[in-house]
Amino acid sequence: MAQLTGTTAVGDLVGIAEDIEDVIFRLDPMDTWAFTNAKKKKATNVLHQWQTDALASAVDTNAAIEGDAATYTAASSTTLLGNYTQISQKTVRVSETADAVRKYGRSEELAYQIAKKGKELKRDVEKSFWSNKGSEAGGDATARVAAGMEAQFYANYIDGTGGTSAPFGSGVFVAPTDATASNTLTFTEARLRSALELAWTDGGDPSVLVMGPYQKSRVAAFSGASAFAGFYNEQGKSEGAVIGGVGVYVSDFGNHKVVLSRYVRTKTVFCVDPDYLSIAWLRGIKYRELAKTGDATNGQIICEWTAVCDTPEAHAKLCDLKTS
Repeated sequence: MAQLTGTTAVGDLVGIAEDIEDVIFRLDPMDTWAFTNAKKKKATNVLHQWQTDALASAVDTNAAIEGDAATYTAASSTTLLGNYTQISQKTVRVSETADAVRKYGRSEELAYQIAKKGKELKRDVEKSFWSNKGSEAGGDATARVAAGMEAQFYANYIDGTGGTSAPFGSGVFVAPTDATASNTLTFTEARLRSALELAWTDGGDPSVLVMGPYQKSRVAAFSGASAFAGFYNEQGKSEGAVIGGVGVYVSDFGNHKVVLSRYVRTKTVFCVDPDYLSIAWLRGIKYRELAKTGDATNGQIICEWTAVCDTPEAHAKLCDLKTS
């Protein structure tokens, strides 16, 4: 069939109205577990410091002679840890014209960009929090860097051949060294139990497991995961469900919530005791307008913060895991 002669079609028209939805569809993954759940502290200097201590090991020989004189032993000193605050920022620059013209999906371009950049900044903080970076004091030409949790979880860890995690020393956390590619480890239930035992033995309660998607799929493949059938209930109707993921792992050392994160390294799994994990803020996130340099509005979203592993012994990590 052909179009009839004399038919006016869309292609013949001039001035046809555009068809654009008055909304912006934006991927907005804000599953920032640490930013939301870590304890909030106030930093008062660019070097934020804290002390840790531990009880002496329990003994079964604590028996005293009746009437004997007391004896004394020197008390152990506390351990001083510290991390530098890191300045994180996002900038916006929007012309006056861009704010004035009519737009779809938002009325003011500046307000839209501020909201978008603010969410990006939160994700940057989250990624830095879990990173393997060591701490750096910075200087006139270099930025201060806050050590991430891979550097601060130095007490209890399982890693591959050649991998190292150095303790805090000389005022800094040192970035861990990855194992050679040929010696990476398979993430197994036995290795996870070993890491949990290390933290539990030191007095921690690692009730949260934070990991990327590949390692979470490994948890779903643990032998116990297939032993449970699932049921889906909606409006009183119950149906069988295929269970392809694990949200809670139960071990001899407690119940552990399995948290999927887009921001931890694929090769690392964190066993976290939430009571001993914090973010210290020297300056909270805020927006400020900067001086004009032309026919545009300049702005900056900025904060200053540092990551705090209150007690490294309360946690554990598995490093150098295979990623495929």
